[in-house]
Amino acid sequence: MKYHFCSSGAFLFVFLILVTICLSIEAQTSNPSRKIVIKKSPLVSKHTKATLTINSFEKGGVGGGPSECDGKYHSDNTMIVALSTSWYNGGKRCSNYITINGNGRSVKAKVVDECDSTRGCADDIVDGSRAVWKALGVKESSRDWGEMKVFWSDA
Repeated sequence: MKYHFCSSGAFLFVFLILVTICLSIEAQTSNPSRKIVIKKSPLVSKHTKATLTINSFEKGGVGGGPSECDGKYHSDNTMIVALSTSWYNGGKRCSNYITINGNGRSVKAKVVDECDSTRGCADDIVDGSRAVWKALGVKESSRDWGEMKVFWSDA
């Protein structure tokens, strides 16, 4: 009597076991708490809505390391910004200027950094230096200081 181990039923059974083992191993090795979903930032127009936040670009400041565009630190008295990951566009906006409209004023600032959306930065952020905030006429004592709604566009 000849036995055929590879009958369709046995093959299907072995296949299902292998698939189950592979999925189990992948589930055990992946770390769902580290999964980060990056939402695509809104398209840039002449009046792109954003949230202006404040950042220090100086060495030892809250911004962390040197700027992504040039690997340098910058004075907080300089009109500079970091943009959310998709607006930063892989560095394509580096050293370009943007126009920020807020608090009834308009200012131009140079893009020097990325506000990394994979590390907690929201997808609608223009992260400005103190100089940007002061040029927009926002007082440090104001409730808007540190976070306010603005519009921006490429200059």
